[in-house]
Amino acid sequence: MRILLWHVHGSWTTAFVQGPHTYVVPVTPDRGPDGLGRARTFDWPGTVVEVEPERLAQQDVDVVVLQRPHEIGLVDRWLRRRPPLVYLEHNAPHGDVPDTRHPAADIPGVTLVHVTHFNRLMWDAGSTSTTVIEHGIVDPGPLWTGELPHAAVVVNEPVRRGRTTGTDLLPPFAAAAPLDVFGMGTEGLAAHLGLPADRCRSHELTQARLHAEMARRRVYVHPVRWTSLGLSLLEAMHLGMPVVALATTEVTEAVPPGAGVVSNRLDVLTDAVRDFVADPLSAAAAAGHLGVQAAPWFPPGGCPGSSRRPRWAARRSAPHAPPARSRAGDTHKSIPASHALQRRRPR
Repeated sequence: MRILLWHVHGSWTTAFVQGPHTYVVPVTPDRGPDGLGRARTFDWPGTVVEVEPERLAQQDVDVVVLQRPHEIGLVDRWLRRRPPLVYLEHNAPHGDVPDTRHPAADIPGVTLVHVTHFNRLMWDAGSTSTTVIEHGIVDPGPLWTGELPHAAVVVNEPVRRGRTTGTDLLPPFAAAAPLDVFGMGTEGLAAHLGLPADRCRSHELTQARLHAEMARRRVYVHPVRWTSLGLSLLEAMHLGMPVVALATTEVTEAVPPGAGVVSNRLDVLTDAVRDFVADPLSAAAAAGHLGVQAAPWFPPGGCPGSSRRPRWAARRSAPHAPPARSRAGDTHKSIPASHALQRRRPR
């Protein structure tokens, strides 16, 4: 198939374009929000082709993936016809939740695709047909060493996004362990939070360098209150990192038994960070280097509207070892396998 989509979400698109299709991305001279073209900091295959808006009408397009409300107008102006339309919603709703109306609600001929079941539950889509195709990632491989007794956090624009991404929760985590915060717009974060620079360091790296640097940290912290399901959390688990995460949105479904600690009690979470940093063996056990290694497999390359879906897989290095428990004494639910999006394991 030839799929038209805009380059909006770099990490998600990187996984999406691993599929066996041709991906047409608009490009404008200024490479602005509606014409960013191919990624420059992510590794995209040659099947992603740039096309100028004035040439789109002459292109063969089998399906359009919309990600922002105004893109349907761009389809009408640039493509001058409407192939099958899929609206991919990356985000959990804001505003009058759970009564927030989705921009694609009641639009004829549109299929609304959510990336988590939580999002589907919370958005009001009206009469629009909806489905869920879970996040895909390109597996970075088990790179975790945990050699640095620090906690890694990945978040873009934490100052602007504030409570949504749990920026206000970083000081108590910084009291438990030095934080390395990776992402765009993180410069000046320590000063904004009133933290010493050595307790909250900021880093803006390419994806390839990001994975390598994350894997050197002892534990991954996911303080996010309200987003779909951070791809960085999935990447951290595939790196083999123990995770400490708020039990919000889809997190309780995504983090498998023994992979770390999930709770809405801040004292439980900060104690877990402190314990993992102080005890490398405990961190290694949660990471799967000792005991159980279990991680959800979110394969890349899914096509919205496809009958294929991601499946979950557990990788175990010691099948008879008991799963680690959180400090609250709870174990997380195991997720049943669904249909595979791709039969082979991503590389």
